[in-house]
Amino acid sequence: MNAGFEFATATRIIFGAGKSTLLPSLVKEMGARTVLFVTGKSLNRVNHLVSALQSQGSECRTYSIDGEPTVEHVRKGALHAAGCDLVIGFGGGSAVDGGKAIAALLGNGGDPMDYIEVVGKGHALTRPSVPFVAVPTTAGTGSEVTRNAVLGVPEAQCKASLRSPFMLPTVALVDPDLLSGMPPDVLRAGALDALCQNIEPFLSISANPMTDALCHEGILRSARSLRRACLGGFDASARDDLALASLFGGLALANAGLGAVHGFAAPLGGMFNAPHGAVCAALLAASLEVNHRALALRATGSPIIERFATLGSWVTGSTQQDPQAVVRWVRSLCADLAVPGLGTFGVQPQDVPAVVGKAKNASSMKKNPIVLSDDELSEILTRSL
Repeated sequence: MNAGFEFATATRIIFGAGKSTLLPSLVKEMGARTVLFVTGKSLNRVNHLVSALQSQGSECRTYSIDGEPTVEHVRKGALHAAGCDLVIGFGGGSAVDGGKAIAALLGNGGDPMDYIEVVGKGHALTRPSVPFVAVPTTAGTGSEVTRNAVLGVPEAQCKASLRSPFMLPTVALVDPDLLSGMPPDVLRAGALDALCQNIEPFLSISANPMTDALCHEGILRSARSLRRACLGGFDASARDDLALASLFGGLALANAGLGAVHGFAAPLGGMFNAPHGAVCAALLAASLEVNHRALALRATGSPIIERFATLGSWVTGSTQQDPQAVVRWVRSLCADLAVPGLGTFGVQPQDVPAVVGKAKNASSMKKNPIVLSDDELSEILTRSL
């Protein structure tokens, strides 16, 4: 594990119930004259904020991203945002990622494919993004504190990231009250994604003491509130826990990376109509088990091996050092929440080689605790169908 490390995040993080009411004063403080709101399908949730900003002299535009963001969404959004000096992403991960990418293009010019990694030109951003404020209304992606935007690239049948330290939000405004009323499937997918985004950085080859502390707290909060929240107990304390788990997961992944689960999620999200969180949940147990076995066989001295038992003690509360406890706990959680296998989204055994071929090149795979063989990657995917 890393003895020395660097940690970067949003310039300012504001957390707490009701804190979204601070947005107009923040915009005024930032001196923005022309503001773009990037939202999800519905614009209704920002109407009162648009009115408040207009009353204090700001020009406001709105741009809706219906579904998960693509390079085309960002192209059109950047054209619509020409001349804006502040972008606000208000919504789920799609709105936040889309807004983040639009802000980057406003600051740098060009086309999204100039900067997209793996399937694009992968050029580095050379100038800061236009100031960007992230206001998440779901708990899962942690995008409010990450330095990348995940975009669909239909022509390549995958999702890939536009990534740069210049893309870290200026302000992350996290209000758990905004999570009220989330549809059950969105709540489940997001909460499971957040859990995965605390587990994978803890097992990453780039884990460090600061991300470990965040993962520990995020996993504890997920473990005590995720099941209850998704089964009808989404009260104020559960909203706080899931919002913090999402935030901590975003902070951790931005600085330690992820692993095989998200390595698979990138091509699967592009090839099939599959919700990101559900994909991660379907893959997590098999990924944990195959990774632990591979480490035990080929990297017996790795300090990461002990971390599997640590994960088990965190999620179960047991003091027994059992590396399989976390696998059993994840399987039980997914069964209780009726998380579907990948086959539900159309993934078939004959698709495994193509998905594995794409997943090996995903950026998240580079932080997996050990390099997995094609057979091991195929096993994870096959067991998750």
